[in-house]
Amino acid sequence: MITHLKSAKDNERSDTLLVFLPGAYLKPDEFEREGFISAVRERHLAADSLLVDADVSYYYDQTLSERLHADVIEPQRAKGYKSIWLVGISIGGFGALVHELSRPGSVDGIVALAPYLGRRVLGAEILKAGGLRTWQAPAGPLPDEEVDRKLWPWFQQYLEPHKSQSLPQLYLGFGLSDRFASNHKLLADALPEGRVFTTEGGHDWPQWRQLWRNVLDVLPLPSLGRPRPAATRAPAAAPRTAPSAKPWAIAA
Repeated sequence: MITHLKSAKDNERSDTLLVFLPGAYLKPDEFEREGFISAVRERHLAADSLLVDADVSYYYDQTLSERLHADVIEPQRAKGYKSIWLVGISIGGFGALVHELSRPGSVDGIVALAPYLGRRVLGAEILKAGGLRTWQAPAGPLPDEEVDRKLWPWFQQYLEPHKSQSLPQLYLGFGLSDRFASNHKLLADALPEGRVFTTEGGHDWPQWRQLWRNVLDVLPLPSLGRPRPAATRAPAAAPRTAPSAKPWAIAA
């Protein structure tokens, strides 16, 4: 994977790294063009930014988690980054979540903006059961091998205090008219108070820019000249696309 580092401070590496994963058919430099990097700098946060060229080919062949870990996470840990956050838009958010599912504990936090969360038919099944708090994943062999069958039971761990403490901090943002909003709302109910952000509008950069700025205002990131806040695992508190052979392969 090709990466592009944007340091928080010239000639100095921070202890914290934000790894940006673009949506399908989007380019990593669009994060800079759309003000994501400047928003970090405006807040004087001691967090470097790494733009990752994770194009849709990694989702089509389902090698995203493997390549992200080998090409990005492990090398950046070796360089001395003590805290790594994944920031993903649309299918990039899905990639961030699936990476943690396959490599538990490899990152310290995830910001998923308008993430693809799997098939709407599965979301409808969860909604019919009353939401994630009451839905029960099928026992025994899964009906199919699609990754969203594993993703939703993983989300349920955020509802259990003793399990959520070992999970990365997860922040969710989405537009209320986003085409994936029905699934977003299901996940939102499982996350702790203060971890969910919404805005008017749909699935595009104006919404993502606003959501990023709102989330960034509360992320537990260090300020320049100040130590990094202690990482915490807050316990959970209360605060639909058609079936496809490869849900990884979707448009942003």
